[in-house]
Amino acid sequence: MFMNEDTNEGRQGATRRAALRGLRLAAGGVALGGGLATGLGTSPAAAAPRRGTVTYVLVHGTHSAGAFWLPIARELTLRGHRVAMVDQPLHGAEAFVAESYQRQDLAAMAVEPSPLKGLGLEEYEARVTGVVRRAARNGPVVLVGHSLGGVSVSRVGDAVPHLLHHICYMAAFCPSRAMPTADACTAAPENANAVSPVELTVGDPDRLGVLRLNFRTGVGSELALLKEMICADYPDADFRRVLAGMQTDEPVTAYAGRAVGRAGTWGRIPRTYLRFGKDRTIATALQDRMVAEADAATPGNRFRVRDFPEASHIGPLDPTPVADALHALAG
Repeated sequence: MFMNEDTNEGRQGATRRAALRGLRLAAGGVALGGGLATGLGTSPAAAAPRRGTVTYVLVHGTHSAGAFWLPIARELTLRGHRVAMVDQPLHGAEAFVAESYQRQDLAAMAVEPSPLKGLGLEEYEARVTGVVRRAARNGPVVLVGHSLGGVSVSRVGDAVPHLLHHICYMAAFCPSRAMPTADACTAAPENANAVSPVELTVGDPDRLGVLRLNFRTGVGSELALLKEMICADYPDADFRRVLAGMQTDEPVTAYAGRAVGRAGTWGRIPRTYLRFGKDRTIATALQDRMVAEADAATPGNRFRVRDFPEASHIGPLDPTPVADALHALAG
């Protein structure tokens, strides 16, 4: 069965420089990739006997929503699992659609206030933790985050490690002491070749409190940049479908919030990284660095890495290989 879950609250601030760095995160859409593997440790949470069907709690990335996961969720349920696709606050079923965006009035878009201003990782963590708590009543929980969703995975892993059977980062941010925020990760030298839609920013992120992007643009060069970031290998019709599911606003505080997993909590949970080899939003070199720094912090419980060498940021159209990789985490 599919479930979209909810709860709410707010937070503040970030510099324009950090906001523009955060623009490198702009992706999230609708499909995925195919794989390989390396080692993993165990934890008391994983070793504890549990009963019931595994529930996958799926967390979307920036400018996206729970519906991002629908193709994967369908595959997982066909394999007998339960799935909860999380909508972060004011995303998805609660989405804010600027009136000026509907009219494509860019001048008005640059100043129209956003209710997402001030939302931070505390609210994102609370939303996901609430879903995990409810799902854990029925059996093991596998928590998966894509893109910016990785910071929620790290924070929830710290908050309720005993409720998690496995955690998974899918081409997602996994901050470390050296790179404690999503902003810091995107600014790392390993991400220098990532694509950033700086020229697509609408309005001043500092004043709006959000990174606002116009996914309904008709400008060819802007569409080409978005496609390269998100899914360069997709047919144009599928790329347009992905854009239709994107949201204009993401709070700058979500990019700037600290999300470093601690060795004694997050570090005890078995974890997997789905590595996308043609990602132009979170460069593969950055993915490798994040994995290496996490493993150095918890050498007794290393990432299991599954490699999808042809996958772009949202992966290939066929969701089956990624669903297969996630299905394996239930064991």
